[in-house]
Amino acid sequence: MKKNRRQFGFSLIELLIVITIIVIILTVAVPKLTKSRMYAQEMGALQAIRTLHVAETQYYSQYGKYATSLVELGPPTSGGAESPAAAGLIPEELALGEKQGYKYTLAGSTGGYVINASPVAFGNSGSRTFYSDQTMVVRQHYGQEPATASSEPVK
Repeated sequence: MKKNRRQFGFSLIELLIVITIIVIILTVAVPKLTKSRMYAQEMGALQAIRTLHVAETQYYSQYGKYATSLVELGPPTSGGAESPAAAGLIPEELALGEKQGYKYTLAGSTGGYVINASPVAFGNSGSRTFYSDQTMVVRQHYGQEPATASSEPVK
């Protein structure tokens, strides 16, 4: 005598097939997502460098010299008045030197300034380093070494 059993739910094979399909999709999608995120952070770094150029131009027109540190371009502490020591031209996050996966430095040079941007975690938050100065030409280097004045310009 056969018993007529109704089957409820999924069999083990069906579940394994679905899990396998999900894993295959993830192995294809995750590297592209990581690369897209890294590209977005690099574009954010380029925009931050442009912001620093605008701030340096404004600082020069107000105070007759270029700022020699990010703090000089940043907001005043404790809500104080703007001054050459804290001009309030860039957001605090950028004035602290780190934003969206990149670390920024600003240094004075003879007759100008130098901006460097390097990924916080090379290969994860970015694969390029950037350099720029008062000429406003942004230069890039594909590698961990910092970009320099002789590096290839960003196009």
